[in-house]
Amino acid sequence: MTRDWTPGAEDEALDALADAPRLLIALDFDGTVSPHVADPMTARALPAAVQAVDRLAALPDTFVAYVSGRSLHDLQEITEHDGASSVLLAGSHGAQFWFPDTGEETDLSTEPADRAEVISELRSLIADLDGVVYEPKTFGFGVHTRTAAPGQEELAFVRVEKWAPERIPSWRRRTGHHLREYSWRSEGKDVALKRLREHVNASAVLFAGDDVTDEDGMRTLVGDDLGVRIGPGETAATLRVPDPDAFAALLAALADLRAERRTQG
Repeated sequence: MTRDWTPGAEDEALDALADAPRLLIALDFDGTVSPHVADPMTARALPAAVQAVDRLAALPDTFVAYVSGRSLHDLQEITEHDGASSVLLAGSHGAQFWFPDTGEETDLSTEPADRAEVISELRSLIADLDGVVYEPKTFGFGVHTRTAAPGQEELAFVRVEKWAPERIPSWRRRTGHHLREYSWRSEGKDVALKRLREHVNASAVLFAGDDVTDEDGMRTLVGDDLGVRIGPGETAATLRVPDPDAFAALLAALADLRAERRTQG
C-alpha cells in the first residue's frame, strides 16, 4: 500500500535504503525533479533537487541516474549534463544510455525504412490543431498538448489513436500527462532499471516518477528497493509525495541519512 511521506518524520523504508551497501537512485525528470512546463526543452531541475542529487552522487557507493522518455541528447540538455558528470543517463525509455566509464550507447540499426513517411503523415494529421506539438524522438515521436487550445487535445488524440493502429500497428504506444508517444523500440523503464542496476552492481534502488510510463519501473522493485510516486494516480510505489518540491526534500533527507551512515561506517 502506498503511503504519504512527511518531511521530518522517520520512515522505515527510507531508513533501510540509506543503509544499502551500494545504492542506485534512479529518477524520472519531468514532473519529478522538474515541474512540467509548456515548452519541454525549457524544463530544468529545481535548485533544491540539483543540490540533493549532487550531494548523493558525491557519497561513496552511491550512484544517481536520470531515467527518461526523452532522447539522450535532449536529456543531456535539460539536465545540464556534461562528459565530466558522474550521473548516469537512460534515455528513450531505456533504449539509450550514457555511463561515466563507457560513454554513450545508442543502436540505430532497427530504424524502419518508412520512418520519414510516417512522421510526415503524423505532422499533417495535427497541423491544423492549435497548440498541439509534434516532438521528434530518437526512436519515434511524441504528440504534446500542454499548450493546446480548448478542445484541441481531445481532437488530436482521437485522430492519432485512430491513425496509429492502422499505420504503425507494431510501434509501442505510451501515454502520459498531455502526451501520446509511439516508438518502434519496445524498451521500457523496467529495462532501463535492470541495466542500470547491473552496471553499478546496486544492492538497492530508489526509483521515482510521476507518470504511467514510470510504473513499468515501479513494478520491478524488490527487497529494500523503494519506489516514490510524485503526485496523484495509481501506483506500485511505496511512498508518495505531492510535487517536485516535496520530492527534493525527500532526496535531501536521504542524503542526510546516507551521509551519516557512510561516516559512521
